[in-house]
Amino acid sequence: MIKRKAGHEQLEHDDIEEISKSEIKRQMHALQELGKQLSELRPDQLAKVPMSEHMRRAVEESRRISSHIALKRHMQYLGKLLRTEDSEAIQAAVDLFDASTQAHNQRFHALENWRERLITGDNNTVQSFIETYPECDIQHLRQLIRNAQREREQQKPPAHARKLFRYLREMDELEDDTLES
Repeated sequence: MIKRKAGHEQLEHDDIEEISKSEIKRQMHALQELGKQLSELRPDQLAKVPMSEHMRRAVEESRRISSHIALKRHMQYLGKLLRTEDSEAIQAAVDLFDASTQAHNQRFHALENWRERLITGDNNTVQSFIETYPECDIQHLRQLIRNAQREREQQKPPAHARKLFRYLREMDELEDDTLES
């Protein structure tokens, strides 16, 4: 939330945190950038971002705007709307989808670790995965693991290992959806 500098109002000094005009501008530009990031998300990703319905409609509307100047004005409008939203929670959700962020990389590496453990591991590893992700289709998971193991033994390209990774990512996203509900 942006806090404005106290003007000529008669308030105690302890009640108002003074922020320079430049800092307010930086905060506004950061909110506009967040609005731009929101407008670039896929619809399934946007559905996972915690925001009001009014904000969601405004973000979806930005996809229909083609004029550069109109889009710039709309980004300013999104920045204005974001002042009333929980911008930190929205930024955290957007960071999960941005491949350049640390949160996304940690999640990606954790899934790669699961894939490697499942391919090289034993039944206890599979059971551990099933306990962590109870919604998974056990039969499908075991089939993907067997195919990836066979592929590795025959030194073929990792097509089945990629399929296994995609399935693990689906389970991870499904788990996120159930935790948010």
